[in-house]
Amino acid sequence: MQLIECPWCGPREETEFHYGGQAHVPYPADPAALTDEQWAHYVFFRSNPKGQFAERWSHTAGCRRWFNAIRDTATYRFHAVYRPGEKPVLP
Repeated sequence: MQLIECPWCGPREETEFHYGGQAHVPYPADPAALTDEQWAHYVFFRSNPKGQFAERWSHTAGCRRWFNAIRDTATYRFHAVYRPGEKPVLP
């Protein structure tokens, strides 16, 4: 079982968390002006890199708060976790 570091609760088992997709995806400035194709790109099209990737996670079985993480998609290793609005501190 892998431990994930919640920025509020500390390390917990991975079964307490839920993946929330790519982090740092800005909401459209004028959503009413978007075409259907532009909405589809905003909602469904995300990066899928091999290596370090910024993601959103929720501590669903704990404090129920959202946080961001830098995780390696090839090894599943978490390199950093940080609260929304903060910058990641990489080791």
